[in-house]
Amino acid sequence: MSVWPSVQPTDASLALSGREGELLSISVDVAARDLEDLLEALALLDFPINPQIFHDAAVVYVFADGSESETATTLVEFPAYGGNVRKIREVLASCGFSDRLHVNSMLEDMHSESCKESAPPGSAYQYRWLRKHPRRAPAGAH
Repeated sequence: MSVWPSVQPTDASLALSGREGELLSISVDVAARDLEDLLEALALLDFPINPQIFHDAAVVYVFADGSESETATTLVEFPAYGGNVRKIREVLASCGFSDRLHVNSMLEDMHSESCKESAPPGSAYQYRWLRKHPRRAPAGAH
């Protein structure tokens, strides 16, 4: 039984919010070797960050023909209010992580295993999505 029996996370009227705006899920994908540098960059922010780290994550690129390309990554995720996103972007950009930031509604993030993003203009792919956990083998497979 779900605590959200009839609530759809895509409802525009639904949001977790406070004085500083909507509560968002912030994700940053990095190579494992850059994790320490990213955590040091996040420590420069003037508000607390409580990151969750997914070491076996992936960025999956989906192309117009339906084909996919998957890149292994380390995903660092934390909650932040909308009013803090500008500062997060600035700090990440100053430390070389500007193209690694993903922002998603907290409600959408709570109800899904991945974050889907449209491609920027001129990209070779149509969209990409972040997968937090490794693919699981089918039941009974060894």
